[in-house]
Amino acid sequence: MTARNAFYAQSGGVTAVINASACGVIETARKYPDKIKNVLAGRNGIVGALTEELIDTGKESREDIAALRYTPGGAFGSCRYKLADPEKDRKEFERLLDVFRAHDIGYFFYNGGGDSADTCYKISRFSTLMGYPIQAIHVPKTIDNDLPLTDCCPGFGSVAKYIAVSTIEASFDVRSMCRTSTKIFVLEVMGRHAGWIAAAGGLAENYGIPVVILFPEVEFNEKKFLAQAENKVRCHGYCTVVVSEGCKYPDGTFLADQGARDAFGHAHLGGAAPVVANMICEELGYPFHWAVANYLQRSARHIASAIDVEQAYEVGAAAVNLAMQGKNSVMPTIVRLSSEPYRYEIGVADLENVANVEKMMPMSFIRDDGYGITEECRKYLQPLIQGENYPPYKMGLPEYVTLKNTLVSKKLPLFDKKI
Repeated sequence: MTARNAFYAQSGGVTAVINASACGVIETARKYPDKIKNVLAGRNGIVGALTEELIDTGKESREDIAALRYTPGGAFGSCRYKLADPEKDRKEFERLLDVFRAHDIGYFFYNGGGDSADTCYKISRFSTLMGYPIQAIHVPKTIDNDLPLTDCCPGFGSVAKYIAVSTIEASFDVRSMCRTSTKIFVLEVMGRHAGWIAAAGGLAENYGIPVVILFPEVEFNEKKFLAQAENKVRCHGYCTVVVSEGCKYPDGTFLADQGARDAFGHAHLGGAAPVVANMICEELGYPFHWAVANYLQRSARHIASAIDVEQAYEVGAAAVNLAMQGKNSVMPTIVRLSSEPYRYEIGVADLENVANVEKMMPMSFIRDDGYGITEECRKYLQPLIQGENYPPYKMGLPEYVTLKNTLVSKKLPLFDKKI
């Protein structure tokens, strides 16, 4: 079998550990020189394939590739770009195959969430239909933890750790000042439809901290919420509220909906915390502060979960191994074997069962009153935040790597669509 090139791309919002998956893909691909000549990475995700901006990872040293395991962000650039439906407009998919042919690409590793799984699945089917079959393997990644058929998603464990720690530390601060100052702190976290990240704030209750969680899965009831918050303050002198950006009113409107939409038609969210905080101020009169974790929660490599880093690397490596086994249109998964002690193995799922399927948090993970987590949820979350995997430090700051990202020479005319 003649060796061919592989294409790797990062997609969607990046995580603290997505580069660990990239490291797993590239280091493992280098173990198969008889089958994979080189890994070409898309500059800014799938957009790099359309524009023929392909990064030659072979120009990167072994040390720099290894350092990706400790570096946050997307080393090759990511994107939010939705390819047109090939049944309605084949132009972009035909362009992708033209680029793959021109650069002898036979393997496609797409590192992302649900929308990326759908893109990977479509490319696999379309390339086969067009007589140039590509082995397309989806590498799971999403902080939202909403991909199906996998126990957890690489990226989630580190976000959960960050939110749990931040909730604890901010609550200690509020507890110190609540007699004469702030009585309620509101922390807004990501999570459009599923409350996995918000649930992590409930781990602060291990410290006796009074926490109220607002989940996307539970309709927001202002009267009941305010009663919860007031009761916590009366009993403890203070309260911390963790609100998911996807928290909704009974009519389905997001508390944080600003009216803007992204390339996939999703609402741009961000602003639930001030909405909730202002309710508290107007109705209860308590002094408050609020914060939006935003990019901080998904980029905090300095406090990443060791198990999350390990799993991110392993699914990247597994993607290549699956391709070497002749697999196509699949995604490596994490299969939990036990929680205490925590044990798992790497499995595999067909992409047709992953694409366009969103895994919601089980209602059994949410307390009956709708404002906290159950013991079942706690047992699920706790193993995923275990261990520290600190990056190396120099002069008090992390030593993160910036790759050279040398582009290969283009062989095709410019793509005649503005991106």
